Amino acid sequence: MGDLVERLGGIPPSRVLMPPPPGRATEQDVVEIQRREKRRCELVDGVLVEKVMGFRESLLAIALSSYLREFVIPRNLGVVSGEAGMLRLVPGLVRIPDVAFISWKRIPDGRVPKEAVPCLTPDLAVEVLSEGNTADEMARRRQDYFSAGTTLVWEVDPGTRTVIVYEGLDRSHVLNETQTLDGGDVLPGFTLALADLFAELDRQGV
Repeated sequence: MGDLVERLGGIPPSRVLMPPPPGRATEQDVVEIQRREKRRCELVDGVLVEKVMGFRESLLAIALSSYLREFVIPRNLGVVSGEAGMLRLVPGLVRIPDVAFISWKRIPDGRVPKEAVPCLTPDLAVEVLSEGNTADEMARRRQDYFSAGTTLVWEVDPGTRTVIVYEGLDRSHVLNETQTLDGGDVLPGFTLALADLFAELDRQGV
C-alpha cells in the first residue's frame, strides 16, 4: 500500500477504496460507487481514489461556479460543471474537478453529454484544496489536466485565502484576497474580486 499511495501523491491510504483491487478498477466501478454509495471517486492507474471535500471548501466551489455561470450562460460560451462532474480525460483516467468550464467547441455536437462520465477536457479546471490533499497529489492532478489539453487551472486555498493560477505546468502566479482573478485567454472579460469569493467564509446570520 505504501508504494501505491506514494504513486498517487502521498494521499491518505483511507482514500484508496477496495474492492476492486488496486490496478483493476474500471470506469464502471466509478459510476457504480457513485450510484450505490454516493461517494465521489476518481479513477487513476486502475485505482479508485475517493475525492473528499469539506464543508467550507464546498461553499467556495459553489460560489465560484455561480460567478462563472453568471458570466458563461448569458454569453452561451459553454457549460460549467460542479463538484460531482466526472470527466474522462483519457481512457482509464477519470478526474472530478471541483468546478470546470468546458467550451462548446470541446463538446461533441455542441450538446450537453448524456453519459455519466463524458470524454471531455475542461478549458478551465478549478480545485479547492481540502484536508488530505498533498502537494504531490495536486502536482499530478495538474499534470493530468495539462497533458489532456486543459488551458487554465485555478487552485483555491481556503486556509491562506489565495488562488494559484496555472497557465501551464511551469507558469503560475499567486493571487491573494486583495487581488482580482481573471479568466485570461479562456474567459476574456471575466473578473472576480477574491475578497468577494472568500467573503463567503465570513458570512453570518443576523
